[in-house]
Amino acid sequence: MKNAVASRNVRAIDSPLENDHMKEGKMYQETTEKQDNEGRLTGKQHWENRWERVKLPAIIEPDTPNAVAKEILKIWDQYFPEPEPDEAFHVLEIGGAPGPFLANMAKYRGYQASAIDYSDVGCEKMEENFNLLDLDVIIYRRDLFDDLTDLPRFDLVFSMGFIEHFDDLDDVVGRHVNLVRKGGMMVLGVPNFRGISHKVLSRLTPRLISMHNLEAMDINRWDSFESLYGLEPLFKGYIGGFEPKNFRRCENKTLKNQTIRLFFKTVRFLVTDPFPFLRSYNSVNWSAYLLGVYRCP
Repeated sequence: MKNAVASRNVRAIDSPLENDHMKEGKMYQETTEKQDNEGRLTGKQHWENRWERVKLPAIIEPDTPNAVAKEILKIWDQYFPEPEPDEAFHVLEIGGAPGPFLANMAKYRGYQASAIDYSDVGCEKMEENFNLLDLDVIIYRRDLFDDLTDLPRFDLVFSMGFIEHFDDLDDVVGRHVNLVRKGGMMVLGVPNFRGISHKVLSRLTPRLISMHNLEAMDINRWDSFESLYGLEPLFKGYIGGFEPKNFRRCENKTLKNQTIRLFFKTVRFLVTDPFPFLRSYNSVNWSAYLLGVYRCP
């Protein structure tokens, strides 16, 4: 395993911030943590604990066996531009440490990768991940809810599994839009815990459900911020079909709950895995994911 290289103090030419730290082209930009957690359904410590356990290296490969990720890449292929020769295409991921989707964009699309995350551990894991993958990335250790007017604007801004952790959907999406250059693109992705998933997960993992704003998983609700910010939907829909793997977790391990888990594990091995064409049938009532690709004004 490749070891992390000791950091050295530098000043990034295109950064207005002082005391940048760079490791082999990977740059951290430090800031004071924002203490006001109003509107957040998860706390910082939740993410610190989660990223401590993440396995590296992590990248979504084009031949990924993950059915939902495969559908996401297929849609990206339809709408994402090829970088012009001699002209960099700058992409920013909001949250999402350690950056497996961002790494895919950097490695296979040639995009110039940046990320913003307020988790200290998340930033460290992302840096380690991109070092292991031998990819460059600029990591802004910042809070999306701070004043980010000093940051550059990007050709593409995206988040996968981020906006559903906040009460005010319009506000958090607006903070994405603010980081997109004029005429640039934005991608939003969220897991779908409505329909059958809500009924099952409310029983198996009530704490997990409490950390998610189910309104963010309602495709009709997205009309509001699309109108508010003048977004042009290039693609918007539920994808991935039914995903029994969503029911692997169980917080209350009663006999009945364990039986429910076993049932969906059986469905996976006997139905969804051997018959992947079934995933082409999508609905708010059972699909695994909701994805939107937008052109920003």
